[in-house]
Amino acid sequence: MLGTEAATTTASTAHMTPGPTSGARLVSLDAFRGLTIAGMILVNNPGSWSHVYAPLLHAEWNGWTPTDLIFPYFLFILGVALPFSFRRRIASGARPSTLFRHVLRRSLILIALGMAMRVIPDFDVAEMRWPGVLQRIGLVYLAAGSLYLWFGPRARLGWTAGLLLGYWALMTLVPVPGYGAGDLSPVGNLAAYIDRLIMEGHLYQGTWDPEGFLSTLPAVATALLGITTGEWLLSGRDARALTRDLLVSGAVLTLAGTMWGMVFPINKNLWTSSYVLFTGGTALLLLALFHDVVDVRGRRGLWLTPLLVYGMNAIAVFVASGFLTKALVRIHVGEEGTSLYAWTYETLFRSWAGDKAGSLGFAVAYVLLWLGLTGILHRRRIFIKI
Repeated sequence: MLGTEAATTTASTAHMTPGPTSGARLVSLDAFRGLTIAGMILVNNPGSWSHVYAPLLHAEWNGWTPTDLIFPYFLFILGVALPFSFRRRIASGARPSTLFRHVLRRSLILIALGMAMRVIPDFDVAEMRWPGVLQRIGLVYLAAGSLYLWFGPRARLGWTAGLLLGYWALMTLVPVPGYGAGDLSPVGNLAAYIDRLIMEGHLYQGTWDPEGFLSTLPAVATALLGITTGEWLLSGRDARALTRDLLVSGAVLTLAGTMWGMVFPINKNLWTSSYVLFTGGTALLLLALFHDVVDVRGRRGLWLTPLLVYGMNAIAVFVASGFLTKALVRIHVGEEGTSLYAWTYETLFRSWAGDKAGSLGFAVAYVLLWLGLTGILHRRRIFIKI
């Protein structure tokens, strides 16, 4: 489950193409980020987890649903934003070691936020889950940012291939005590075995964790695909030719991930190499469409505003919505002590819409609530950054 611990890079550092010297924002990236964060809030906050439409749940193991696309899209967007974030400072002579301190600082803040969201308000440190989505994003940002600062485009492509092929080899060839090699079941796979060795008692599912240690390595490759995309967007190439190449590349990656998935299944919990290619490809396709419509053709109607409201304060809305959800669950009302969260679902939504439709209605209302609250910040030009 994605949980309430996902985040994206902030929108403050993205700038508009087509030219590498342009100073305008890359509005399409803000919009893509906004769509992703809205999707995260939607799937994380149903009225009842007992009544959710299948596309709004994660695949139980192998395979994918639309919900399984959200987290890798965060990491892909993080990668796209990196070249935009650092290109001016690199061009002005900033040393990689100086920029690395910024990468390290942001990574540590993301990890600390993830741990804080896990431990507050219960402070059950001895039994708390250690991995998490924010923690993974922090680690991925640290690794991808370092590779961007100290390696060129060709070397980073080599790292991407090495991470994907290396992870595939580890997961299929290295034997796990009691299970053998190539066991990709929830308990018998190598990633779960390593997580139990180093974090037993602190895993989401007890014996394995979808944001564990080993599966973070291919997640770095997801961000590296984003970095390559960001460099393409900064290349100064003809805008329509660039859109075409992004669409073709996205289709090729999606097909490659689907084919690899026949032998190394697409699996979000294991973050398999096929999953990286498939989700990276679909992310490329969506970003290419946003870029063509928003940046190249300049079609920016009212439909775009909600996406920008979310996309330009993504981390703030994520953290705030996560804490509000916790508060609603812990506040009890009525003689039976029903949580305010459940009471709202039962009284305002389920009572007239039914189980699943009411649960979806609650989630949609929650998205609209945070759109309104974040819109206040947007109108006042307040953009919270790390």
